[in-house]
Amino acid sequence: MRPADAVARHLRQLTIERGLSRHTLAAYRRDLDGYLAVLAERGRDAVATIEAADVQAFHAALADRGLAPSSVARQLSAVRGLHRFLVDEGLVDRDVAHDHRPPKQAMPLPKAVTIAQMQRILDHAGGDDPAGLRDRALLELLYATGARISEVCDLDVDDAHEELLRLTGKGGKQRLVPVGSYARDALDAYLVRARPLLAVRGRGGPALLLGARGGRLSRQTAWSIIQRVAEEAEVEHVSPHTFRHSFATHLLEGGADVRVVQELLGHASVATTQIYTRVTADTLRDMYTTAHPRARR
Repeated sequence: MRPADAVARHLRQLTIERGLSRHTLAAYRRDLDGYLAVLAERGRDAVATIEAADVQAFHAALADRGLAPSSVARQLSAVRGLHRFLVDEGLVDRDVAHDHRPPKQAMPLPKAVTIAQMQRILDHAGGDDPAGLRDRALLELLYATGARISEVCDLDVDDAHEELLRLTGKGGKQRLVPVGSYARDALDAYLVRARPLLAVRGRGGPALLLGARGGRLSRQTAWSIIQRVAEEAEVEHVSPHTFRHSFATHLLEGGADVRVVQELLGHASVATTQIYTRVTADTLRDMYTTAHPRARR
């Protein structure tokens, strides 16, 4: 089998079995297209002829381009996944990428704002017009649930159940997340006073959050709303994920169990959630060093 045919078959399998989004699949395709280019240069016209040296050559090509370690690791991960697939499908006898390890990366700490900064952002969110009421609902929902921006934009009206929100995360996995009173009030005001006016402008269908023309609110528009409100609140370096990071950090600082936060965030592994415990531990250590009279000489 030709490498290009194997990649196409692998991507179909990812689509069917793992339910990856089109954005994730497009990223896989780009990464594997780069690998295919290296294989073509090295004359590998069949998957059975690929050797470990070819994987190493791809790694070297990535390094020569000066890519960030995270980008190199992501692309090598895609290649390793392809070779595992080839073995699982019986297309080759051995996994030539099995022993190839991507470069180790320093685990980045999530960036969260303080509770006071988040309050300032939310205080600047929205007005009494339809767009303002929607913007307020958007930001309150992001902070109240820790949802990804794509999860909130993909919400339908039927996903809101009084004090619960049904979110659809990666791989189509659904979870129920409680919604606090501030977010519920903002959502109710939007649904009663804003959404009907926005809906008549277009074909919003079942979408919960609507744009100016009545269609589903896009992630790009949501991004711009967040940036504008953060600038008005004079809080720097705020992104949609800042709300998710702040949600998790503030919960843990308030005494929430890490397993509960894991469920709320929709993390498959608690190890991912435990990154936030490092953030809170660093905060506690800094506060201790500053406040305790015998913390330092």
